[in-house]
Amino acid sequence: MSELFQELKRRNVFRVAVAYVAIAWLILQVSDIVFESFGTPAWVMKTLMFVLAIGFPLAVLLAWAYEMTPEGIKKEKDVDRSQSITSQTGQKLNRTIIVVLLAAVGFLLIDKFMLREPETESPPLAEAVTEKSVAVLPFVAMSRGPDDEFFADGLTEEILNSLTRVPGLLVTARTSAFHFKGKDIPIPEIASQLGVAHVVEGSIRRDRERLRVTAQLIRAADGFHLWSENYDRETEDTFGVQTDIAEKIASALDVFLDDETLEHMKSSGFRNPEAYVAYQKGQKLYNDAHNHWDITGPLEEANTWFDRVIELEPGASRAYLHRVDMYTHQLSDSYGVMTDEQREFAEERFRADLDAAVRTATDEASRAAARFDRAALTGNWREIPSLLADYGEIADCPTAAWINANTLEYGMASDVLTLSERLIACDPQNPFGWWYVMQASMWLGDPDRAVEVGEQAVENIDHATLRQSLFHAYIAAGRFDDADYMLGQEEGSDEQLADRRLTLAAARGDMKEMLAQKELMLREHADRIDVVLNYLPRSGDRESVNRIAAELDVLPYGYLSLMSVPSFCMCGAPWDIEVTPNFKKRIEDAGFAWPPASPIEWPLKDW
Repeated sequence: MSELFQELKRRNVFRVAVAYVAIAWLILQVSDIVFESFGTPAWVMKTLMFVLAIGFPLAVLLAWAYEMTPEGIKKEKDVDRSQSITSQTGQKLNRTIIVVLLAAVGFLLIDKFMLREPETESPPLAEAVTEKSVAVLPFVAMSRGPDDEFFADGLTEEILNSLTRVPGLLVTARTSAFHFKGKDIPIPEIASQLGVAHVVEGSIRRDRERLRVTAQLIRAADGFHLWSENYDRETEDTFGVQTDIAEKIASALDVFLDDETLEHMKSSGFRNPEAYVAYQKGQKLYNDAHNHWDITGPLEEANTWFDRVIELEPGASRAYLHRVDMYTHQLSDSYGVMTDEQREFAEERFRADLDAAVRTATDEASRAAARFDRAALTGNWREIPSLLADYGEIADCPTAAWINANTLEYGMASDVLTLSERLIACDPQNPFGWWYVMQASMWLGDPDRAVEVGEQAVENIDHATLRQSLFHAYIAAGRFDDADYMLGQEEGSDEQLADRRLTLAAARGDMKEMLAQKELMLREHADRIDVVLNYLPRSGDRESVNRIAAELDVLPYGYLSLMSVPSFCMCGAPWDIEVTPNFKKRIEDAGFAWPPASPIEWPLKDW
């Protein structure tokens, strides 16, 4: 081994390796600045990195096999050892390494003090960690009953919901807390990602009617257990367990609990253990349903569980809001598929559930969100601006709902941006907070920030909606090559990806490619004219857009589809407003901005 080491040293293999790494690093740093200045597509940098990586083993092999001689490059075995000049070559390599390292130091200094632009406001991230902050991680089900995992998730969520009602305590929302379920990640790292100072973890074990719960409050900085306790209770006393845990955690964090707060904690949340399980099963199906175009079928299955929740807990506001989603889609998407009897039932349940969600809300923020959803979904849009303002003042951690998705394009993008930044702070793993920030930034004429936020988001969260929004942000920023590269990474058939390709072709003004993708898209979404309407305005097909919009306008709930089109198409006025008189009246009554300013330039659209 020592002989091999000496031979590697003699042949300058080590020196070549060091010199190569130093030169490659310097090339990458310079290229990064140059490429950014000229707006070079991201794939160019990636290609350069790949080439340099491939070159490293080749350089090492060449150093081993060949030698520089006064007569030129020769194979090492053909060089007489007495005439070898490897020592001289080594000295030259040493000088080269020194020069490159000096150049690197000089570059770093120049980059730091001369090339860097002044710092601007960074993308929305969690604020500095406050001591009175906590994340409740999903409790582990230690028993193996068929519903024990759902029960554990339900207990976790109820503890979390109780803590959110404590004034002065920052609590990470469910989406982000449950992101770490089943992952073996150290507590300090979890706390750092969530921006909290403390973490709650625990376990449950059920044995027939007996329940054993273990919970502990951990200070993330040093792993110290501030509080821990074991509970051995009857399963029916679950509510008492979750309330006590929440109170003990608040006390350990030195958060004052007045009588009103205590009463609020004790009067809200699920009391029936079976309702825990039913709600968690329904919520899982509900979340999965929104990953499919054919959404009503999965939502119908989810609603069988929400029906059971409401039967057990008539005051379950969250279950009403989830259940109404299926009826919303049925009324806006079915277009004659439903019978009159089915439609009447959907309409009755649709409005009754929205009213029930408002009536049963147990805090001001939840009630404000439910009132907003009711106003947006029932077409009472004149209330939206004031409800949005009220909600912004009340909600510490906003929900990702209609509040954001269908207001930013009507002159309320600044309000949505503020709400969404707050949502990211309390729920950093929620993809919709990032999505709304990206969308709002584009509507406010800042596509570069949308790109910056989007690239940060997709690096940490795997979600199709985020990738789609980043794709649009690249287009809005004029970075077509990046959008094209991103499109190439997406999986799916030509028909499934036709809408993306149409979008890119329309932004480039490529009529031929746009027409080809339009045919594929129409074939893929032949039964969903509302989906088609989201993409056709970009193509310049004004006649078809106006026809479809007019068809939707006369439907009793067609406004639900029309309302969201500007947000999805990002194309200003998607149709001539005169062809949709009912929609026009709602817009005028609400005082909404029309036409919305297009965040993206569509060369094929001429209205």
